[in-house]
Amino acid sequence: MPASAQSKKATKAEKADAGARVRTPLNLAVLIQDDLVSRVGNELRETAEFIRTLPNGSRVMVGYIRSGSLQVRQSFTTDLESASRALRIPAGTTSVSPFNPYTQVRDAIRLFPSDGSNRNAVLLVSDGLDTSRGFDFASSVDSVDLNRAAREAKNNNVAVYSFYAPTAGLTSWNRQAVSFGQGALNRIADETGGKAFFQGTSFVTFNAYFNRLTRTLNEEGGRAY
Repeated sequence: MPASAQSKKATKAEKADAGARVRTPLNLAVLIQDDLVSRVGNELRETAEFIRTLPNGSRVMVGYIRSGSLQVRQSFTTDLESASRALRIPAGTTSVSPFNPYTQVRDAIRLFPSDGSNRNAVLLVSDGLDTSRGFDFASSVDSVDLNRAAREAKNNNVAVYSFYAPTAGLTSWNRQAVSFGQGALNRIADETGGKAFFQGTSFVTFNAYFNRLTRTLNEEGGRAY
């Protein structure tokens, strides 16, 4: 297919995605790494709108991944307006940086409701980087905590989706760190039936990501999680 035709096809798909909504209820944990760069705060409106427009019967949890803990600002609720209001601007400082996001992802998975027929999903907004056991490919992309989180997700039928964003630390300036982090996000998504969304190595706005996430969730609407 000629490049111009491919471009037109992609543009048409993007227009179709815009304004689309998730069609089937789900249990969604929105997890935001608290040391992300301050620009992520500009995406809260899009994030809140996505939460508010989920279908009736959906349950949403909002949590922030910090050093040594998962700060749950809203436990699972069907009150989507309350869940959207639980969002806040990330701290954006290395003083709250976790060694990796995956320990807290594992903690969040254990909080999912055990009743009902909703699909289960995590939306992880993170740089994905794990430096807890070193700074190399094996330690970051095949890390112990990532593997544990992936196993926990599969055991509980939770798909992990992710939006990449840099932190105030390494991924704001080190391309190798960005590569490791994005590789890790891809891996946990692939292993759990989710999908990682990023574009190059720099920060981009989340609007297109939410459109693509909505399309992905709708395409997988008949899948059992």
